[in-house]
Amino acid sequence: MKSKTTALSKAKPSRPSVVRASISFPAEVYGTLAQMAKQKKVSVAWVVRDAAERYLAERWPLFRSGGVA
Repeated sequence: MKSKTTALSKAKPSRPSVVRASISFPAEVYGTLAQMAKQKKVSVAWVVRDAAERYLAERWPLFRSGGVA
């Protein structure tokens, strides 16, 4: 018997808009990021996102996570 797929099963979960980026780092920088991630028990991607958000908040105080004020 063939099961029917419903529109609900095909629907993607709702989540904020994100953009995937590919970034190259010098080996030493990546090594440091990897060590930080391991210590915090998070991914390197999380460390980079956190650093980018902090940088933007410092440089542009009206910046808030998820967009510009």
